Amino acid sequence: MTPLQAEVLLPGRAVEATALALTGPISFWGGVDPRTATISDARHPEFGEDISGRALLVPETVGSCSAAAILLELVHAGRSPAALILHEPDAILLLGLIVAKEMGWETPIALRLDRDRYAELSGLVLQISEAGEVALRT
Repeated sequence: MTPLQAEVLLPGRAVEATALALTGPISFWGGVDPRTATISDARHPEFGEDISGRALLVPETVGSCSAAAILLELVHAGRSPAALILHEPDAILLLGLIVAKEMGWETPIALRLDRDRYAELSGLVLQISEAGEVALRT
């Protein structure tokens, strides 16, 4: 696979992580347990999946101003995704990473990549550069 160039929404360190491509929209508030980093919404297709340390590919978010707080809690607890890859920027969700960075906590890189690429990446180990290049582990 030729490396993909994603748009960097919020900078972060380069990472290598297994991709978890969500197949449905998610609300972090009420949809992700901040203590366990698992998808807790029983109606979500990826219910029970652990998002901690993964390259989380999010096709769509379900809005809630509390989503930022949940992501902030995940970062503080060291249970956040290794990378957050969104189809469209979500200012509320990204606010959680901005606040975490202001608190001096290490935050995951946040990228924008078209959701049409998600299925081919799911389950694969990705190498993600600080510049937003997404490649398969070699």
